[in-house]
Amino acid sequence: MAILRKKLDMTNNDILKKLRVAHKLRDEDIVKILELVDFRISKSELNAFFRREDHPKYMECGDQILRNFLNGLIIHLRGPMPKPQKKKG
Repeated sequence: MAILRKKLDMTNNDILKKLRVAHKLRDEDIVKILELVDFRISKSELNAFFRREDHPKYMECGDQILRNFLNGLIIHLRGPMPKPQKKKG
């Protein structure tokens, strides 16, 4: 049962892969989305997240990268947050 449980847990890499497929994003798109939140990453660094876990150049996607990607994806899909208007009084 423990082996089955291990397979059901999703890693940050899995989440990033699923979002990439669901939104039909290419490497360039993901790099641009991360740049929206001032996070710079190269395509080769990005590709390391999409490799198989047993690949020698596999890299684990950290919480910071996933968080920045999600924040950038929100901006990409919705547009930038409007600036608050000052109240006249």
